[in-house]
Amino acid sequence: MNRAIVFFLLALLFIPWLAFADEFERDRRNMVRSQIRARGIRDNATLEAMRNVPRHLYVPAVQRRYAYQDRPLPIGYGQTISQPYIVAYMTEIIRPDENSKVLEIGTGSGYQAAVLAEIVDQVYTIEIVRPLGEQARRKLKAQYGNVHVKIADGYHGWEKHAPFDAIVVTAAAEYIPPPLVEQLKDGGRMIIPVGSPFQMQLLMLVEKKGDGEITTRSLMPVRFVPFERGE
Repeated sequence: MNRAIVFFLLALLFIPWLAFADEFERDRRNMVRSQIRARGIRDNATLEAMRNVPRHLYVPAVQRRYAYQDRPLPIGYGQTISQPYIVAYMTEIIRPDENSKVLEIGTGSGYQAAVLAEIVDQVYTIEIVRPLGEQARRKLKAQYGNVHVKIADGYHGWEKHAPFDAIVVTAAAEYIPPPLVEQLKDGGRMIIPVGSPFQMQLLMLVEKKGDGEITTRSLMPVRFVPFERGE
């Protein structure tokens, strides 16, 4: 077969795929511009991470058409992926940088961990739902060498790698788990939704001062899935 014809046929196969990929990139940039930056997120590292991480790969295939809308989406097992604005807000508020070591409680689909991995040195993330944790581990391992996934009860944190510069909790606890406070470095920040399951909760910022003093501040009303515990 003529080489030119072969190249033409290959182009016909790949052009639709490239157009599809470009469509997602445009959607992602529009998401950052209209849903995240427009609502007050200003940290450049956070904005760039949100532009880089393909959210559509962290949602079930049937949900991909909605991946860049500003809303949570179901990911199975009664869990959700948070809306993009909340992911960006929680990322910015912990003040991440390239030297940070961050603990995440509630890996879910792996999206928040991927966003953090674009910015910080090391991400340690814990998921209690085994199928979700294993799926997230496979996805994250293929993209990031600085993300470590553990399948366990996140209430106890990950003492082996403590203290952490920041902790991000992506499920609503009825109170702030003391082990997580203990594993937060002096000067560190933790962001956590606190409140009753399936009701409106408060997103709380926990700060540990240099002298060990703990302060908490309510930031906004939110609604997260419940913080699940092991038996």
